[in-house]
Amino acid sequence: MSGKVPFSPSKQRRRGSDPEYDSQAAYRAALAALVNAKSRPFAVSGRVPMDPGNLTLFFRSKSGISHSLDFPIDVDLDMPPALDVLIASCMPHPSASGYAENETLFYPPNLPLTATLELANHPILEAVRNTLFPALPVGHYLTAVRDKLEIWPKGNAVTVQTRPLDNRVATVLVTLPVKFRGGSLIVRSGDGMEEKFYGRGGKGADLEWAAFLADCDYEIQPVRSGCRITISYAVQVKSFGPAGLQPDPLITPSDQFLDLLSPVLNMSRGRRIAFYLTGEYGVNPGEVLAESLVPNLKGGDSILYHALKLYKLSPELRWTAGGYIWAVDQTVEFANETADSPTASVARQPLSVLSGARLPPIHGPFSSASEPGEDEADDLRQRVVKSGAVPITETDIVIVSDIVTFPGLVAKERVPFVSAMGEIEKLVVNVLMVVYVP
Repeated sequence: MSGKVPFSPSKQRRRGSDPEYDSQAAYRAALAALVNAKSRPFAVSGRVPMDPGNLTLFFRSKSGISHSLDFPIDVDLDMPPALDVLIASCMPHPSASGYAENETLFYPPNLPLTATLELANHPILEAVRNTLFPALPVGHYLTAVRDKLEIWPKGNAVTVQTRPLDNRVATVLVTLPVKFRGGSLIVRSGDGMEEKFYGRGGKGADLEWAAFLADCDYEIQPVRSGCRITISYAVQVKSFGPAGLQPDPLITPSDQFLDLLSPVLNMSRGRRIAFYLTGEYGVNPGEVLAESLVPNLKGGDSILYHALKLYKLSPELRWTAGGYIWAVDQTVEFANETADSPTASVARQPLSVLSGARLPPIHGPFSSASEPGEDEADDLRQRVVKSGAVPITETDIVIVSDIVTFPGLVAKERVPFVSAMGEIEKLVVNVLMVVYVP
């Protein structure tokens, strides 16, 4: 009989707890949670600098009698008769939480209601935009429409509010100055994150507000004493510029301007004409499309663009430099090194042609910080052609400055590049507003 003991794998040793390792792991987890919350904010709160004594609520009861409710209010000390009428005029929220001491209420939307609080008089929407919509394009704005008034009495049922089926992008909840305890606001995002706003219970010299995205759910925790009253607002995105699927411009060109433009368009039928922009917009044509300037157009550029839109035309902005033009979907982007290519055989044009005809502000074949020599200009011409630009003379575009003297300065944007000598230069680029007149 063999004295060998059968082999059995030893159990994995349990590593002892390392306080330093646990501390580092907890630190990393805390940092990850913080970075995640910072990158995706879905709710924000603040205060309205308004004296509660200046706030008045006007409403009409079911019997058709109008009432006014003054603030601040402490229902435990004095219950205003108008508040009793307001509560009696409200309807209960549907609740699935079972027994509750009191039902949560909302004011019927078919009854008139107004308050002396106007969000437009306070920078609430600006704070909402900066926090929840930092990437909102220029030319788009937030507007607020009053949604509903809700009352959360003592011992209210916890009811998750249904998401509205409208085109809102966020909701603003303003707490009126009625004292209460408890009643914390809980907001849950679509991906399960949660924010809790305790508030100050209607006390203090300011009004409290909270805002959250439209895909969030919210609820009010039970009120232990007093009464919480809120007014909600639906936040919507509007475009008041000439861009967008449904443009809603704020300006309308004058009849005199339209009378001046009309004969030009009539005599340009079947042609593609172009106007130089005259404003300075401070962008890098190598990074953005010229079309991105549309919401930022100003002065005469904006008036002309709006006027062309009124005539149901489709103007487009395109980069141009030295007698060349880029397509509407192209940026002025070219490599920082020169290689032999078929573009090297591009015929040289006279300086007067490459400079864009009779435009005094533009001089030389390609305007830059330093006047290029023949070799440098030829190198720059090759880069421009390789980037996708084509000579304007090879297109059907007619620039109005080639027909009449163009008054004023021409918009000039700059694209940095490395010259053949290894020096950093800047190519001066102009903007054309091109439109086809059928």
